[in-house]
Amino acid sequence: MEASAGLVAGSHNRNELVVIHNHEEPKPLKNLDGQVCEICGDQIGLTVEGDLFVACNECGFPACRPCYEYERREGSQNCPQCKTRYKRLRGSPRVEGDEDEEDIDDIEDEFNIDDGQDKQKQSAESTLYGKMSYGRGPEDDENGRFPPVIAGGHSRHVSGEFPVGENGLHKRVHQYASSEAGSERWDDKKEGGWRERMDDWKLQQGNLGPEPDDDPEMGMIDEARQPLSRKVPIASSKINPYRMVIVARLVILAVFLRYRLLNPVHDALGLWLTSVICEIWFAVSWILDQFPKWFPIDRETYLDRLSLRYEREGEPNMLAPVDVFVSTVDPMKEPPLVTSNTVLSILAMDYPVEKISCYVSDDGASMLTFDSLAETAEFARKWVPFCKKFSIEPRAPEMYFTLKIDYLKDKVQPTFVKERRAMKREYEEFKVRINALVAKASKAPIEGWIMPDGTPWPGNNTKDHPGMIQVFLGSNGGFDVEGHELPRLVYVSREKRPGFQHHKKAGAMNALVRVAGVLTNAPFMLNLDCDHYVNNSKAVREAMCFLMDPQIGKKVCYVQFPQRFDGIDRHDRYANRNTVFFDINMKGLDGIQGPVYVGTGCVFKRQALYGYEPPKGPKRPKMISCGCCPCFGRRRKSKHESNGDIASLGGAEGDKEHLMSEMNFEQKFGQSSIFVTSTLMEDGGVPPSSSPAVLLKEAIHVISCGYEDKTEWGTELGWIYGSITEDILTGFKMHCRGWRSIYCMPKRAAFKGSAPINLSDRLNQVLRWALGSVEIFFSRHSPLWYGYKGGKLKWLERFAYANTTIYPFTSIPLLAYCILPAICLLTDKFIMPPISTFASLFFIALFGSIIATGILELRWSGVSIEEWWRNEQFWVIGGISAHLFAVVQGLLKILAGIDTNFTVTSKATDDDDFGELYAFKWTTLLIPPTTVLIINIVGVVAGISDAINNGYQSWGPLFGKLFFSFWVIVHLYPFLKGLMGRQNRTPTIVVIWSILLASIFSLLWVRIDPFVMKTKGPDTSMCGINC
Repeated sequence: MEASAGLVAGSHNRNELVVIHNHEEPKPLKNLDGQVCEICGDQIGLTVEGDLFVACNECGFPACRPCYEYERREGSQNCPQCKTRYKRLRGSPRVEGDEDEEDIDDIEDEFNIDDGQDKQKQSAESTLYGKMSYGRGPEDDENGRFPPVIAGGHSRHVSGEFPVGENGLHKRVHQYASSEAGSERWDDKKEGGWRERMDDWKLQQGNLGPEPDDDPEMGMIDEARQPLSRKVPIASSKINPYRMVIVARLVILAVFLRYRLLNPVHDALGLWLTSVICEIWFAVSWILDQFPKWFPIDRETYLDRLSLRYEREGEPNMLAPVDVFVSTVDPMKEPPLVTSNTVLSILAMDYPVEKISCYVSDDGASMLTFDSLAETAEFARKWVPFCKKFSIEPRAPEMYFTLKIDYLKDKVQPTFVKERRAMKREYEEFKVRINALVAKASKAPIEGWIMPDGTPWPGNNTKDHPGMIQVFLGSNGGFDVEGHELPRLVYVSREKRPGFQHHKKAGAMNALVRVAGVLTNAPFMLNLDCDHYVNNSKAVREAMCFLMDPQIGKKVCYVQFPQRFDGIDRHDRYANRNTVFFDINMKGLDGIQGPVYVGTGCVFKRQALYGYEPPKGPKRPKMISCGCCPCFGRRRKSKHESNGDIASLGGAEGDKEHLMSEMNFEQKFGQSSIFVTSTLMEDGGVPPSSSPAVLLKEAIHVISCGYEDKTEWGTELGWIYGSITEDILTGFKMHCRGWRSIYCMPKRAAFKGSAPINLSDRLNQVLRWALGSVEIFFSRHSPLWYGYKGGKLKWLERFAYANTTIYPFTSIPLLAYCILPAICLLTDKFIMPPISTFASLFFIALFGSIIATGILELRWSGVSIEEWWRNEQFWVIGGISAHLFAVVQGLLKILAGIDTNFTVTSKATDDDDFGELYAFKWTTLLIPPTTVLIINIVGVVAGISDAINNGYQSWGPLFGKLFFSFWVIVHLYPFLKGLMGRQNRTPTIVVIWSILLASIFSLLWVRIDPFVMKTKGPDTSMCGINC
């Protein structure tokens, strides 16, 4: 890629492509001119006449004669810089095409590296050349006027592409000579090099003793067999009692429900029936939530083994490339400074720079986001080398400079303090520039935004604009202040036109998948929200320990990291950390088929997103007998069956070859031949014969608004459409195909983000999640009826997915159950009949099992009791507010077609510590819990007053009702504190609505009393029939 080509905007449907150059030329950081060949690094040399050897007379690209001869004989025969065909110079042998250069297109041999390409990539190339139009030939020459913003790539997954441009360092495009470093392969005759590496490995492992008699090859084989990760089962002393209590609780629950059904309350049948229905629903919900936690596990990774296997000294780095996706929509709600910190932490990750490509999706087509990324790219040239020089953690500057720790710890370099102060000043200046851009963007001009060169900003109309791509950092221009290469940074804004369905975040993510597939095509992808920065610079390496593990990596579709948050108050009033879910539920799912995808902090395998099924592993050998004795072995297979088994061992490679011959790829992936070809490359990389002009046009093509029409995008491929919680659907589809996922919890949190600690924002966030679950429940992808074909989704995993779609409906019985205590207190009735001493044992056992389950769960998970209690409280608060509204809105959308708008949660925070916690924002979500709270308080007052008036004998039945009511009030206590705010003043409208509703409800209840059976006349059971 070239970072100096400018913004590329265009529309495939309208046949438009425009390049908008910046007003400033990029500043060269390093003078690359001289007498050195930019292909191999050797001296260029002189001609026979003593003049400097010039390979290309058009642009003067510095290349030595051996590289010139190799390009003419084995390569593309073109200059790497200007793409002009090399002319034969004096002393050079003649090659085919020298006499008729204009009519012969010999691009067939471009970048023809004979490094053992595997069969899968050969099949992809044959598909590209044989079946599909690739835009080669004369058309390439016509399109050559477009600047080469994307370098022609190669199909090796080691580096992702060959940079080609004016000022960039060029990697070798021909084979290493046999005498050069890095050219050695597995050769039995070269035992010296392997012995040295073996000795180094032993030193790293702590085995310093020489073992001259050991075979170095056997040592390397033993090393290769070591796993990159392992499961750490929960100690049996912790997990076995937990399982026993679960079984006991299930039995006690069944006995309790039987007792409740067989003992109705005749004078309050309505109350009794309502309570029993609610309790049955709670029991089913508990089963769906509890049993997926039956097999919890931990995992640990071995980063040193990963380096030993894929980063051998003297050999090319074999770690897989990773494309990182960052999505943003509204820079006013998602501040550019937050997004910039996320991007900076990505660019500074501890991973080979040539393996990282960061794509930022601006779905709002905001010039503010574009300009802030330009500033971020410039600051990254100073920030990235500083982080890597001093091993800074975390590598987001805002979070690093605000840490209240001893930053001198473990920093022995004498220059650290000086450079840190200088870097902090640089960052403060960077913040000033970003804030100036934000202030400028607050008032949009009437005529629209104008770019520095006078060109109108293509995204002035956010609902009608072309697709835009800008490479801020690449191989050319992508160097830091010390001259080292930086990772790629690409700005992407997909095309939007009226009348097209764009599918919000899911559509933006799918556009990024296609753009990255055309430009870099890394086999793995990491997606992050704009406010989730990289807190652990080795996070991607942690994921690679699973995805690149030869034993388990082939069947892993993604590695999910837990979400951790900054800026939350110490008591976590509204359970923003969600620790119970991330540290208990997700660990349990990891022991079954893997955790659910939660929308961010996840490293995907690209092939899994493309809808492919996991490879079929070799079957375990079976015992074979003659068939005469049914007790031993199995019958001998016929020749036909044996051939069938052999055919099934082909795995993914054989399946893809079969698909290539039968599937219409264009109907599945779209009308881009280059992108379709990239989907067949399991190890990633771009097709070697792709010219920069073709890649440029295809990148604009795949983000056009009509590209997904009549394809499987959003239904079978990529992020799945149909719900605003596209993450649940996407992970569910992968698990249904037989993939498994991994839950990775490194000691240092991999990623950290911001959470809406304000009560109103928190409830709106929960509303959005719950509404998405309701949409999934009523869709064809509902876990209740989808994915049974093939039986690849395990039952406990299905229980977990079913629970994610059913839990919003629990709000209806929960709301009824929270109102029942007040009704009982106001009417002097109860939901249970007078219980005997024996029946009271059922209640004692039930409450005891509930408490024991919670304690043992906290014991094996490490979650604190305060976090567990906050989660229980917010379950009630969210259940009777956000979840209830989600059910109503979901039913309105399904039955009446009334859609609700998706609102982005604000990521901005107050300058004051936790100032946002006390801010109050009016929302109708606050009315139901406030009403429930007031009704229960009124009921408590009424019940106590009635007991005082009626005497001592009425206090006994009152205690059960008061306990029931206090249970509701205690769970709603954080909500009450949120209403009071910092000044302990509740807005008038909340007080008016809540008191009005509570009063009306109480008066109607006393007047109508529907759940209590009426009796007229005297009690015949007391005085007889003829009284």
